[in-house]
Amino acid sequence: MFRYYKKYAPYLFLLPAAVVLAVFFFIPFFQTIYFSFLDYGKDIYSPVMVGLDNYVQLFHSAIFYKVMLNTFLYLFIAVPVLAIVPLFIAILINQKLRFLTLYKILIYLPVIVSIVVAAIAFKWLYAQTGILNYFLEVFGLNSVGWLTDTRFALISVIIVTIWKGIGYYMMIYLAALMSVPNELYEACDIDGASFLRKHLTVTIPHIMPTIALVTTISAISAMKVFAEIYVMTKGGPLNSSKTIVYYIYERAFENLDLGYASALAVVLLIVVMLFSLVNILFFEKNKYQV
Repeated sequence: MFRYYKKYAPYLFLLPAAVVLAVFFFIPFFQTIYFSFLDYGKDIYSPVMVGLDNYVQLFHSAIFYKVMLNTFLYLFIAVPVLAIVPLFIAILINQKLRFLTLYKILIYLPVIVSIVVAAIAFKWLYAQTGILNYFLEVFGLNSVGWLTDTRFALISVIIVTIWKGIGYYMMIYLAALMSVPNELYEACDIDGASFLRKHLTVTIPHIMPTIALVTTISAISAMKVFAEIYVMTKGGPLNSSKTIVYYIYERAFENLDLGYASALAVVLLIVVMLFSLVNILFFEKNKYQV
């Protein structure tokens, strides 16, 4: 009896995790793919199998290309900032400074603030009679429609995401910096290397896997952004701040077009998988070589 238990014990320990994955990932995953071939437009309780019609409609929709453009703009603006600025802050904080703990708390504080609370607070700041426009008027400048002007709505939301994420990624970088041997920094000091040269030649190469991790996580998070847009702009004005996740929500829960929303979700999954594949091939390929 003990022999059989010892043989199957690892599988018993894995069973709870396998059940959770099956219920919350694999079953919804295959259901979403199945729903993407159905049309819920006529009767939500009796969908009709339409094959690839949802995908054909999707790729002929001007709104789809608009939301994809917004999503990639969100990605290409937010990710470089979230990959570089927290690293710079982490390197500075990793030095011997006074009040170091206070600096860490202040920078990390936005992370523990609810994203809904943060979005509401920034919505007040961006209001037509908010603090930002007040200071613009003090300096004799015209007020700006931060959330009502198509030129500024998306970038205004991106700023909230950046403000919220800098402290989180800074802590990841700080953990990685602890693994850099001090002997390497001492050797740079002996050679007379400058502060910038020291970190370019020692720190960056040593924590490159962490930089790749932060880039991948922030990219996936940027593509899945929802709460900020839902609270601040509802995707407007004129779809200028609407991203693919908010578009999925809109089609699924406001228009009850579950088939089309599922097709959008499948496209999003493919895009996220491509970004993960790029990360493996270009940043972490050495980890998977035998």
